[in-house]
Amino acid sequence: METAPLLTDTKICKATNIPSKSSEHVLWPYLELIRFEKPTGTILMFWPFAWGLTMAAYHTGLPPADYATKLAECFVGAFLIRSSACTINDIFDRHVDAGVERTKNRPLASGRITVFAASMYLSFQYILGIAFFYYSVGLSFAFAIYPLLKRVTYWPQAWLGFAMNFGVVTAWASVAQSVDGRLLSVTLTGCWCWTMLYVDTIYACQDVADDVKVGVRSTALLFGSWIRPLLMGCAALFVAMFSVAGLLNGHGLPFFVFGIGGMSAHLVWQFLTVRLDDPSSCWVNFKRNGSLGWIIWGALLVDYLRVQRGMGIPIFW
Repeated sequence: METAPLLTDTKICKATNIPSKSSEHVLWPYLELIRFEKPTGTILMFWPFAWGLTMAAYHTGLPPADYATKLAECFVGAFLIRSSACTINDIFDRHVDAGVERTKNRPLASGRITVFAASMYLSFQYILGIAFFYYSVGLSFAFAIYPLLKRVTYWPQAWLGFAMNFGVVTAWASVAQSVDGRLLSVTLTGCWCWTMLYVDTIYACQDVADDVKVGVRSTALLFGSWIRPLLMGCAALFVAMFSVAGLLNGHGLPFFVFGIGGMSAHLVWQFLTVRLDDPSSCWVNFKRNGSLGWIIWGALLVDYLRVQRGMGIPIFW
C-alpha cells in the first residue's frame, strides 16, 4: 500500500484539526478518510442500531448481560460501516470535493492519499466487516450508491436515509430472530425522516453555493426557500412514527413522556436556533442530532430496565 506524503501545510492542519507532529503524519490522512476526528457520523449511525436493539430487548426480555454485549457489537458495527461509507464516498467524490470549500482538504481531494491506497484501505475495512459483522458489508455497499445518485437526482439523501438506518432492522432481527414487518416499517420510516432532517437540510445547506458550482444535486437545492417547511414536515413525521412504534411495541409511560416528549422539545429547539443560510449554524445543529439520539435511547432503556426489574432480574451487571 502506498503511504501518504507528509503533511507540511499548516493551513490544512488547522482546517481539519490535525496535529502537526511529523510522527503522526503518515497515519492521520487515513484517520481523516474515515472521519475519525469527527465522531458525529458514527454516533448518528449507531443510534438506529441501539434503538432497534433496545426495542427488541424490551419485547423479548433479553437478559441485561446479553443486551450489553450486543450493544457493544452494534457500536463496533456502526463504526465499521461509517468508516467504509466515508472511504468509498471520498473515492467517488474526490474531484467534486476538490471544488467545495468545506471538503477540499480531504485526503483524496487534496492528493495526500492515492486512489489505490484508499481502495486497499477500503478492502481492509470490508475484511474486518466480514470477519466480525458480516451484515455490515451489505450496508457498506449500499452507501456506494449515494455519491452516484448525487449526479442524477435531487433526492440522493432519500437513499442515504435508508442505508443510514437499516441497522434498526438488523439489530431487532439479531435479538428477536424474526422480523416484525409492521413495527419495523414504521420505525424505519421515522428514522428515514430523521435522516432527511439532519442530512438533506441542516447538513446539505452548508454546501449549497458550492454544489451549484460543481453540479451536485440535493433537496436543499431543489426546494430552495421551501426547505424549512420540508424539514418541519420530516420532524413531525419522525415524532409521529416513533409514537406509533411505541404503541405497536407496547412501550410504557417513560418512553412517551421522556422519549416522545423529549425528542419533540429537542426538534423545536433546533428549528428555533438553526439558520439555514449560515454554514456554521447548520453544522452545529447537525451535531445536535447526535444528542437527540440519547433522549430516545434513554427512554427506551428506562422502559427496558423497568420490565427487567419487574421480572426480578438484576439490572446492574
